[in-house]
Amino acid sequence: MQTDHPLGFGGGNPIFRVADVEASAAYYVEKLGFTIDWTAGDVCCVRAHQFTLFLVEGDQGQPGAWAWLGVSDVRALREHYRRTGAQIRHEPTNYAWALEMQVEDLDGNVLRVGSERDAGEPDGEWLDMRGQVWRQSPEGHWRRVSGAAPVVG
Repeated sequence: MQTDHPLGFGGGNPIFRVADVEASAAYYVEKLGFTIDWTAGDVCCVRAHQFTLFLVEGDQGQPGAWAWLGVSDVRALREHYRRTGAQIRHEPTNYAWALEMQVEDLDGNVLRVGSERDAGEPDGEWLDMRGQVWRQSPEGHWRRVSGAAPVVG
């Protein structure tokens, strides 16, 4: 892989541990709009444009991993995911870094998918890995609030 970086870094690929690589690959293709780049036994590489992700059966990584993916329009993607039956874990929400939603796969791995934030709109609540809601104080500190938010479908 050719790169101009002085240390030779190339592209990165998150690794999501899955229970069944065939079922997970089908979910990524049918529900999330990815394509299969290649498969090799218990490993599969799925792609959505420039973003690639390894789905691995066995002892690589931890269940419940997260990855961030930038898109052109997260609201349009949400509508597409509603039609395909993808598991939307957290609706598009404005943050300092993006307008972002969380999508969950069959194994509890989470894709944080974001596009340009809504200018002039306040930041919203954050949903952590345990499903607990966090809110930002006026001083900019995040604080957990009691209870968990329901997962939307």
